[in-house]
Amino acid sequence: MYCLVPEKPLRLVYRTFYLAIGVTFYKFINIKEKIMLDIFINGGPVMYPLLACSIIVLTVIIERIFFWINLDKNRNQLLLNEVLELCRKGDWEAVKEKTAGSKDYVLEILITGILHRKFSMIKAMESAAAEEIKRMRRYMNILDTMITVAPLLGIFGTVIGIILSFEVLGTSGIEHPEAVTAGIAQALITTASGLGIAILTVFPYNYFNSRVENATISIEKYATSLEIVYEKLVQTAENRSGDFK
Repeated sequence: MYCLVPEKPLRLVYRTFYLAIGVTFYKFINIKEKIMLDIFINGGPVMYPLLACSIIVLTVIIERIFFWINLDKNRNQLLLNEVLELCRKGDWEAVKEKTAGSKDYVLEILITGILHRKFSMIKAMESAAAEEIKRMRRYMNILDTMITVAPLLGIFGTVIGIILSFEVLGTSGIEHPEAVTAGIAQALITTASGLGIAILTVFPYNYFNSRVENATISIEKYATSLEIVYEKLVQTAENRSGDFK
């Protein structure tokens, strides 16, 4: 079928339509920005530390996300299984060659134990695991602090807003209710902002904590496996030396 409307007018209609959508969206964004700016200004001076809290939280969350992405990227389950198999055979040189350049945190802990196997394998792995877990928990105390501080700052802003409302009420009376409602609005804005920051911080905080717990379980699992394998090798070597006697 042939189109009854010429092609150029159709293009003109499409362009006009998309231009109208773009203008509408731009106006909508500008209105939203203006509303957010008005809310921030009406919230009073406490909104500035709340803004600082939100920036700190967002920075830490982004940093931790990239940290865990990089950690997952460096994991190598196949190599980990191969290393445990080589440890069962007691082929330490092959283990050294296989793990050269590996950035898997579990492998790094196991290698630390293997290097100190003649002295204290368990303590060496415990020390390396503690350092790794400390690295995983970095900045988590900041998120924990912000979850507590943000609502307290919101309540602090609420108290200031109520105090201002009563001061205005005492000076101007009930003849000017709009002056009183400004303080009440400030009180509500700071409370909502503080609670919002805390609520949005709880979810990534719990997620990162669960990742640390899972990583700890994984480290304990493979460290115990290596310990058992090495004890079997030592016992087998002692039995063989006893047979020769």
